[in-house]
Amino acid sequence: MSRESPHLIVVADADALAKAAAERVLARIGHASGRVAVCLTGGSTPQRLYELMATEPYRSALPWNLIHWFWGDDRYVPQDDPRSNAGMARRRLLDRIPVPAGNIHAIATGGASAQEAARLYEAELRRFYGAERLDPERPLFEMVLMGLGSDGHTASLFPGHAELEEKERWVTGVDEAGLEPFVPRVTLTFPALASTREMLFLVSGHDKREVLTRAFSGANLPATRAYCDGEIVWLVDRDAAPEHRDVA
Repeated sequence: MSRESPHLIVVADADALAKAAAERVLARIGHASGRVAVCLTGGSTPQRLYELMATEPYRSALPWNLIHWFWGDDRYVPQDDPRSNAGMARRRLLDRIPVPAGNIHAIATGGASAQEAARLYEAELRRFYGAERLDPERPLFEMVLMGLGSDGHTASLFPGHAELEEKERWVTGVDEAGLEPFVPRVTLTFPALASTREMLFLVSGHDKREVLTRAFSGANLPATRAYCDGEIVWLVDRDAAPEHRDVA
């Protein structure tokens, strides 16, 4: 699952999960003295986190002018489409806080194809990072937020898809999604997602318990193949928690 054993934290419910995640974000980037990058995730679970971060005390405590926002993946749809991960994060968080427009690095979904969008996004990431190769001693991201699909996918890395084996590219297009909505995707690859000081999985709801139990039982799922140059943390609520895990 990772180069080091992941840390599992189980909390009471979805509200507690959002608060615990917000505290981890604050602890990780609240005292930043230079620019930092955070990689956001989509789906329903992080929505409460994003809304919470736009309220006090987080709103006043985070250095918004220093934080640059990227996405681990997105659906190849316009940002005003309800399926857009970037659109969701804007509505729930980024449009509610004093973040400079130049600090928001959404995946461009208005071009010719998802593959072209992937090439453009990889170029943008490389410009931001300032190098062509990722150095484990200098992570691209301070924090990467991740989700878990019912089939075990994370970002838009689906079971059985060739993107799982990508070792060189930082971003790739996904022409056929493995789950609904069946629209093309753009996703960071495992090497790019791994370039972070903390990878934080957010998992909520009883419908995720079966797949999370499989993940922590050693099943070969995309999410269990994720690795990290820093620390991997799984933050889950009681409904999603694998069998025989205690609540924090």
